[in-house]
Amino acid sequence: MSQSIDTRTDRQVDVRTPAGETSGSVTLPGELFDADANVSLMHQVVVAQLAAARQGTHSTKTRGQVSGGGAKPYRQKGTGRARQGSTRAPQFAGGGIVHGPTPRDYTKKTPKKMKAAALRGALSDRAREGRVHVVSAFVDGDAPKTKTALATLNAVTHAKRVLVVLDRDDVLNWVSLRNVPQVHLIEAGQLNTYDVLVADEVIFTETALAEYVAGRSKGSELPDLATHVTPGGVPSIAPAEGEGTVETATAAEAPAKKAAAKKAPAKKAAPATPEEAAKAPVEQATAANAGPDAQAPAEDGTTNETTEEKA
Repeated sequence: MSQSIDTRTDRQVDVRTPAGETSGSVTLPGELFDADANVSLMHQVVVAQLAAARQGTHSTKTRGQVSGGGAKPYRQKGTGRARQGSTRAPQFAGGGIVHGPTPRDYTKKTPKKMKAAALRGALSDRAREGRVHVVSAFVDGDAPKTKTALATLNAVTHAKRVLVVLDRDDVLNWVSLRNVPQVHLIEAGQLNTYDVLVADEVIFTETALAEYVAGRSKGSELPDLATHVTPGGVPSIAPAEGEGTVETATAAEAPAKKAAAKKAPAKKAAPATPEEAAKAPVEQATAANAGPDAQAPAEDGTTNETTEEKA
């Protein structure tokens, strides 16, 4: 059963100095250092991390890929030996490999939230056992000193495997501890489940702890990076100076121009009496057969054709 966030408690850890003294204490947030340790989840994340570290370039040749061996080594019968068809068969020295490894990709996709949850579980397990420590620094001054850094480390723990977490700009402590064989250095943004589980003790510097707590290691949602238009604002499409101008109509002129351009054709009035309705098809057929040069009939039903036209 998962542990409720409300029941997670913060932990107080003393801060050690290079002089071997305690300069105060810091708080380890319960949401990061007092979470449930899901063993199956941590196993899945560690397996995926180790698989991603594999190159996958291993390759072998089958009997068809090995050069040579095209001729039958000896005749089929009469030798007393087992029949053979090629010296590149798997049973021969120098022959092909059966079911050997071929190049492949070992990468396994692991969601970010799963990685973050596994890391929280690993750190919480170490914190509950008192194996998470915090130091102000390993070296005083501006010059790296391995002897001083090692003395500070031994004042905190004598474990055989120690994971030291530094911030991204801490070059002084990095150079001071990089040659110590039992120490594995890592930047706070690269902290992972495998390194925490392999180490016996985990030591943070104050700045590295603050960087990790402030980072996105809790599996929270990423910010929305989509561009949003400000309400009431209109994006500018005007060209730069010297590149020409864009003629645009005013807000009052645009509807008037659209209305003038899109005038609907006038509709013919419907016939009022049955007699007019009966004459309408005949008039339409006559107008269609007359052609474009035909003249409209007069009120008495005749047209203004001349005598020559009638002839």
